Amino acid sequence: MNFKEKITHWYSVNKRSLPWRKTKNPYNIWLSEIILQQTQIKQGLPYYEAFVKEFPSVFELANASEQEVLKLWQGLGYYSRARNLHATAKHIAHNLNGVFPNNYKELLKLKGVGDYTASAIASICFDEAAAVVDGNVYRVLSRYFGIDTPINTTQGNKEFKQLASSLIDTSNPADYNQAIMEFGAIQCKPNSPNCGQCVLQDSCVAFKNDTVNTLPVKLKKVKVSKKHFNFLVLIASNGKTIFKQRVGKGIWQNLYQFPLIETEKPLSASSFITNPLVQDYLKGIDFEFSLYNKDTIVHKLSHQHLHTKFWIIEVEELPEEGIPISAIEKLPTPILIGNFLEEFRFPL
Repeated sequence: MNFKEKITHWYSVNKRSLPWRKTKNPYNIWLSEIILQQTQIKQGLPYYEAFVKEFPSVFELANASEQEVLKLWQGLGYYSRARNLHATAKHIAHNLNGVFPNNYKELLKLKGVGDYTASAIASICFDEAAAVVDGNVYRVLSRYFGIDTPINTTQGNKEFKQLASSLIDTSNPADYNQAIMEFGAIQCKPNSPNCGQCVLQDSCVAFKNDTVNTLPVKLKKVKVSKKHFNFLVLIASNGKTIFKQRVGKGIWQNLYQFPLIETEKPLSASSFITNPLVQDYLKGIDFEFSLYNKDTIVHKLSHQHLHTKFWIIEVEELPEEGIPISAIEKLPTPILIGNFLEEFRFPL
């Protein structure tokens, strides 16, 4: 058997039972692919099931409010995916009568759909021979063929896409694409792959040359920046707090949070009370405060690490209009805020 035959046969024996593999409905495939972008299956599966239950078709998703979509997405991160998901659902429902484009070229025009997602939907739903290239595919191809071109470069993207396209099984692109992704996910894993029991071992260049652990090659990322976040958790005697929607562009766009003060260095209790931004925000207000988390919470994003402190501030009246504390749980928040809300107990 050749490469594609071995991969496809392995898949027929070893594939995991996943709900989106039981259908060719483009709505379900699209939904699963968007959720699983930059997300492992074990984390994404509950979200997929929750979305399908809440929004059984693209019409229900399109008619939902952005707040509802973001709330259901909460914890997955990369919230632009959820906003694009919602925008595309509205476009398909209202402009395309609920019918998804049936080919790679047209799918690629949808907001939030890139080369990989368009290829996946086109091949799985419409049997188009559009080769997928994701992290798993990069890993399998770079090891099997011994390719050391960095995968996060323009040259690498082009080289691996061309190779993947030359290998795809044109008679069964759906199974082949899913097979090579599954093979990379559970057989040719990033760390400690099971080379001893691999069906490709006899012709794998990386196994032969002992370079499995050095492939694929990826150029070093841009240096991660460090920020110091101080969230002001205001608690008024009338049971209200301040919890506002973020405005402007950014990864947390349209999510809700407590008032935020960003500083160049971490604040101690003494430096907190004398900080000009804190003084200005709480000007003329009597308050008592305490630090909720003794150890700084480090929230790691792809491009920055947020060193976070939550300051509990008790006041008689708020410095600006607030909302009932009981209303917070219905609002979509970044996971950093969501984790705090799960732990902290507001006074009744």
